Amino acid sequence: MKLGKSSHSYLKYVCIIFALCFTAATLTSCGSSSKSDKEINDDPEKAYNIAYKKYQAKDYYDAIEDFGLIKLRYSGTKVIDKAIFYLGMSYYMREEFVLAAYEFEYLLKNYPGSELSLKARYQLAMCYYGLSPAYNLDQTYTKYAIQEFRNFMDLYPKDPLSLEAEKRIIELKNKLAMKELKAAEQYMVLGNYKSAIIYYDALLDEFFETEYADDALYGKIQALMAKKRYDDVKKEIERFETKFRNSSLLPNINKIKNQLPS
Repeated sequence: MKLGKSSHSYLKYVCIIFALCFTAATLTSCGSSSKSDKEINDDPEKAYNIAYKKYQAKDYYDAIEDFGLIKLRYSGTKVIDKAIFYLGMSYYMREEFVLAAYEFEYLLKNYPGSELSLKARYQLAMCYYGLSPAYNLDQTYTKYAIQEFRNFMDLYPKDPLSLEAEKRIIELKNKLAMKELKAAEQYMVLGNYKSAIIYYDALLDEFFETEYADDALYGKIQALMAKKRYDDVKKEIERFETKFRNSSLLPNINKIKNQLPS
């Protein structure tokens, strides 16, 4: 599974800088480590257990340092995939979603046979979900999240988390639909009915299954009425009555029908 180029570029830029800083800090701390610390860290399993206890204690900052050391030192050991996963989880719990996403993708790319691949793939989607902003802001991360949840559902259709992924997709699509709806409504206020119709159509084409579809079609009908495109109004009213028989907007549609010239 691959992310979009812009996602890769951004993650790599941030994480390469972080990795350089982290490596420098790690080498400095290693130079001042006590003999007992070195003895413990020479055993990958012990090092992992120490780091995992910090994670369980919600000491995510120190856990990040320890799991990061394991990632640097023990890439060929049996604990490496667990260390990378919980490195990602430690970032995730600190709401450092970009860094967390990088670690989960690193795990999936470099250790595809790991038993943690399923969880890592779901958490990758959750990182983008966490980065998804309010509807009025740029929705790039929202779209990434939808794609990653879809990837998860395609790969693990029978896993219980697929049901959660589906719910997240519905939620995120509603957010994208809301963005289109609010843009259309602003154009309606400005009297720019042509632009309003474009945004209403965008919502109806891409997000017809969302909870805002009837609002969009009603808005489009209003815009068409304002432009006196009565034949189109009649077609869209018929469409509304067919698709949204239980909509609370039906009384408003009936009012518009009564306003149409005979």
